[in-house]
Amino acid sequence: MSATTLPRDTNQALGIGQYAIDFLQGGDPSATVRSRTILFHTDSVLCGASALALGTNAPRILREEALGYPRKKSGARVFGSRRTVAPEKAVVANCAAVREWDSNGTNFGFNPSLGHTAGEFGHNDFYPVAIAAASIAGLGGASALRGMIAIDEIRGRLAEVFSLKTYKIDHVLHGAIASAAVYGAMLGATAEEIESAIGMVVAHYIPWRAIRAGKQLSDSKGASAALSAEVAVLSMERAMRGFNGPRDIFRNPESMFRQFEKTKGNSPFDLVLGFSGDDFAVMGMHFKLGLYEHQSAGALQGLIDLIVAHPDLLSESARISAIRVTAYEPAFGIIGDPAKRDPRTRQSADHSMLYIVSTLLRKAIETREISSPESLPTTSDAWWMEIMLGPFDYSAEAINDTRTRELMAKVSFEHGGAEYDRRYPDGIPTSITIEVKGRQPVESGLIMYPAGHARNTTANLDAILAHKFQLLGRLGIKKPKRAIRELEQLEQLSAKQIRSVYEFDLLDRGSFE
Repeated sequence: MSATTLPRDTNQALGIGQYAIDFLQGGDPSATVRSRTILFHTDSVLCGASALALGTNAPRILREEALGYPRKKSGARVFGSRRTVAPEKAVVANCAAVREWDSNGTNFGFNPSLGHTAGEFGHNDFYPVAIAAASIAGLGGASALRGMIAIDEIRGRLAEVFSLKTYKIDHVLHGAIASAAVYGAMLGATAEEIESAIGMVVAHYIPWRAIRAGKQLSDSKGASAALSAEVAVLSMERAMRGFNGPRDIFRNPESMFRQFEKTKGNSPFDLVLGFSGDDFAVMGMHFKLGLYEHQSAGALQGLIDLIVAHPDLLSESARISAIRVTAYEPAFGIIGDPAKRDPRTRQSADHSMLYIVSTLLRKAIETREISSPESLPTTSDAWWMEIMLGPFDYSAEAINDTRTRELMAKVSFEHGGAEYDRRYPDGIPTSITIEVKGRQPVESGLIMYPAGHARNTTANLDAILAHKFQLLGRLGIKKPKRAIRELEQLEQLSAKQIRSVYEFDLLDRGSFE
């Protein structure tokens, strides 16, 4: 059996519960799927550790909160601590840290082979749920990894069939459903108990996209996945104690799913969940090669391609008169908002196309100024690593950098219309044109699959990710090589090692904010 199908005329909440139980006991994802999930997990932990080391607000507050809920038995660890705490508190703290930089994995809910192209966003934020469950249940790395794959599979496939953002619901709801199911399955819950927990999550804890609205974003935006994971774990624990939540929630006539998409009694969708082989949702998820909103990845690749093809641009930067970026919706709406032309906080700067592109170009120009022409990078991969955007590229000093602001004034961001829109979410259709006084404009052409995209076949992803891991690891962890090595060996770790996998010593670099 390569997949489990949950038809729309069945109790899919119960089916998800049974799938999670069956997959954890007998699922057979390929080595490729397992390796890719390990990379996403490693990436997420290093994002989280560096965010904590730099004193970012929400992760710091939620970690301190978690440490105030000690639990010697049936507890889990927060990043950088040897103390065990209530699992829902470990989960909320760790998931918030993972998500804070907005630099870990992304999915766009696109599976044309099944006609499932709802296009909902999502991120690999929920792995701490599997680690917490494995720690409590005494499971080793292979089981923890299987739990991570199941979380990504459930939330990723839901993203393919139901667009939450269309109804102003935050995408993390799919992750909360997956977290409840897998947490329960790893701790021995029955399918009926998991169904009950999923019902509670959907009926009681709907996160609205209000958290993402406004000119300057709040802590709620970065912590959304964490707060939803927390209530998923709590709901599952209550269900395992006997609390009965709403049943058959996807077909419940008063549930969010059927309120927004009217049916005659069925769920609005069929759900197909991978069980063995290569066809898992994680294989369609994308890496961010630094800190930036993923919708800008096509523009970054286009800029790097232009630098590789026309390295003289960097020595002629003073004569650049205009930079035009053309992209699709929703990129234009999300990171082209007029309010983002003048970002004043990190959360707004990393959602500003103008700022992201200008900062990358500034770093390339500065690299040229301190390097001889023959020592400059000559390939796309090398430039990605040379000027990778990191946390300090979003500091107050960087946001107000004079050269960056001068470049931003030259950038225009345009919607490419139907020709671009129809190509998303298959790719990230973007083009960039740079005009320089005294010469012909240079054009990137249409970028569809930038480095880090699941369908990119040209970038040396392992090398670029290794660079990112070292960059974030050195910022966050006292012995980063050791921590990275253990994370990369996740599948081979014993139950004892899994309990301590997040015990690395964090650096204290003061308050980033």
